Amino acid sequence: MVFFPVFLSIVFVVRNQSTHTQKILSDAASCVASLVSDYELIVVDNASDDDSISVLKTLTAENGLPNLQIYALTKEVDADTASWVGLESALGDFVAVIDPFADDIEFLPEMLDKAVSGADVVFANNQQKAPQSLAYRVSYAVFNGLYKCFNGIHLAREAPQYRVLSKRVVNFILQHPQPAMTYRHLPATGGFARVNLNYSAAPKPTHTKRLGESIDRGMRLLVSTTRAPMRLVTSLSLFGAVANLVYSIYVVAVGFLKTDVAPGWISLSLQQSGMFFLISLVLLVLGEYILHMVSLSSEGPLYHVGQELTSARMTRREKLNVEEVIAKPINALSTRLERIRGKPWI
Repeated sequence: MVFFPVFLSIVFVVRNQSTHTQKILSDAASCVASLVSDYELIVVDNASDDDSISVLKTLTAENGLPNLQIYALTKEVDADTASWVGLESALGDFVAVIDPFADDIEFLPEMLDKAVSGADVVFANNQQKAPQSLAYRVSYAVFNGLYKCFNGIHLAREAPQYRVLSKRVVNFILQHPQPAMTYRHLPATGGFARVNLNYSAAPKPTHTKRLGESIDRGMRLLVSTTRAPMRLVTSLSLFGAVANLVYSIYVVAVGFLKTDVAPGWISLSLQQSGMFFLISLVLLVLGEYILHMVSLSSEGPLYHVGQELTSARMTRREKLNVEEVIAKPINALSTRLERIRGKPWI
């Protein structure tokens, strides 16, 4: 097996999996122990209401598993937030985020090989998916299509949950005001060197994902990571204002050019078009103001250094020979003093 001289952190998010937790962590420890020079297993318990905490406490005892870190949440959060709890606490040179029921940890050596070779982000996409309901699959496809249209990446294929991140990427995400939200997409859109890998492994049987929770999470992700939805609202407001203005001109032209107009049509049409013109202008201004406030509140760092390289040979170091530069003036001064001392005083 390939050996990597790095410190690896692995983040697991579990909830109500007390019967499977020990086997998951034991398999992970046996897989990683001979793979890297040092490792830690970070388990985020997403507010389980079974006896998962008792099982995890047993695993952290003297006769339990080594290198285990447990973070038990007091209330259930979405998967991205729970994953970030483990990520921001990780100490490793590289951090792997694994869903123990959907991702195959046996594929980790291939991902780690790409990471050690220079990739800051390595994504792995399992070609086999767990069965879900038709409504969930349709909503999933619609969301990824919209996200691709707004942000330019297909979140499911180009930024799946199974990933290995370098510590530099984690530190960069930490600089954002909402790292738990930006963690999902920023590794794929932040300009880092990334690699996308595909593999095929049968997912373990697990519970069916809840459609309502996924829709809520997808909407928050869309709103927080792109201005496109709000920009669409402001564009429609601008279109409405212009359309009502054009319609008002049309009504006035009809009033001047036509004689057989129904009584009251002109005044009623001008009243309605003027009212909707003002409403559209108000929505336009409010939308732009909201966009400005959102950009200020969620704006990340102005720049990040993707790579930092230094030449092995620096010419200024060759010139800075301190010993020679200082010695020469001292020797010259001593010779001059000796010459002065040897001359008679006048």
